[in-house]
Amino acid sequence: MTFDIMQYEPVGDKKNSDFFNEYRLKIYDRRESSGVNDLLGNIRALAVQVDAGDGMAYMEELYTMTPYRFSAAYRSDTHNIYILTTNPDYPRFILLEPLDPDYEDDLRRMNMMYPLASAKPNARYVGEIFHTKDMAETRKVLESQNIRFHYPGETENAFYANEHFWFTFPSDFTFNRIGYTSCDMEDYDELQLGKRFDLTEEQLSVLNAHDAVVRELGIPELLKGVDHMATRILAGEREDAILEFLTMSNYYFWGAYNISEMNSSTNVNRNHHVTDDKQSPAKVFTANNTASFINSFENLPMPTEDFVRNYGRRMHHIAYEVTDGDHSSGMKNVDYVVGELHKLQIPFLAHVVGECKDTPDLKQIFSKHSKYSILITEYIERCHKFKGFFTKQNVASLTQAAGNDERYVHGQVFD
Repeated sequence: MTFDIMQYEPVGDKKNSDFFNEYRLKIYDRRESSGVNDLLGNIRALAVQVDAGDGMAYMEELYTMTPYRFSAAYRSDTHNIYILTTNPDYPRFILLEPLDPDYEDDLRRMNMMYPLASAKPNARYVGEIFHTKDMAETRKVLESQNIRFHYPGETENAFYANEHFWFTFPSDFTFNRIGYTSCDMEDYDELQLGKRFDLTEEQLSVLNAHDAVVRELGIPELLKGVDHMATRILAGEREDAILEFLTMSNYYFWGAYNISEMNSSTNVNRNHHVTDDKQSPAKVFTANNTASFINSFENLPMPTEDFVRNYGRRMHHIAYEVTDGDHSSGMKNVDYVVGELHKLQIPFLAHVVGECKDTPDLKQIFSKHSKYSILITEYIERCHKFKGFFTKQNVASLTQAAGNDERYVHGQVFD
């Protein structure tokens, strides 16, 4: 899929400012001249933190709802760290679980600022980890561009700054981090995450039981891998968030579409060096078109802005691609997967949207928020080789369903 991103014309009907269009190209050019493009490879891992005591329960959820399976566990001074894997060409899943229920770092402090995030004070998507040929050179170049990195001894969690992982500070626009590693992510002991430990026989038995249930139903075989991750941000910070991510990655701005029914836009960034997005998933940013205080004049829907006000800037959902096709039960694969998961007491926000008849289309659905990570799981089936990540009608329906589930009632404000 490699092509000249300097000549690429983004798709979509969302109008970007002259500022954005100018600096998008300047960032591409600087990445090339500074060596960032040559240094960076694919996303090699996604990192998520949950509250103390929720590690096993969240892995059970991942076993039921995703293709990820447990590979190794380590214990640092502050955390249990679990590594889950699927297709070796796809990113790993790194799960962080504090050892102390009262553990506090910047993630907890960010969560405590928002009414619906504070119930799970340490639960938050951390960020992506990119492969780099040279960690020191990557940090040197990005620091010269005002990107801040954690250093050993300066953060409560040593995972963010050690010999094998260097993470940026949480973004002012998204609250997500980006990490970099030169390790191949094959030898987990090489990562020096802490002292390796084994799950108990009882814990393994529980995970294996979840695996057996979904395998008997044929669900894991239909789930391919992570298709995209979507972060919700404030209306006025959309362009800055995208440009910041482009600065720290080797992705390009694919395009943006207005979702007028929900007063928002969906903005997609992709890695043009891969032939399959699941090798390095798309990074999506969603933002309101009008800020909440201005919207009081317009009285338009604003579920995206409400989410940020209630939960903070953060990752909203992780989407998994479902194999396109007609299941032997007589329905589309995604309908079958969702139907069987529903029988397993997995709650969803609404019905599957999209039709997928005789023309290219999408079928999509959101789960309810995870009780452990606060992340929504999306399932997406591209029918008849549909190209893209959404249809406007689908996104409007999904956004509305999520908004209805993410309301915070306080005083005379119901959002």
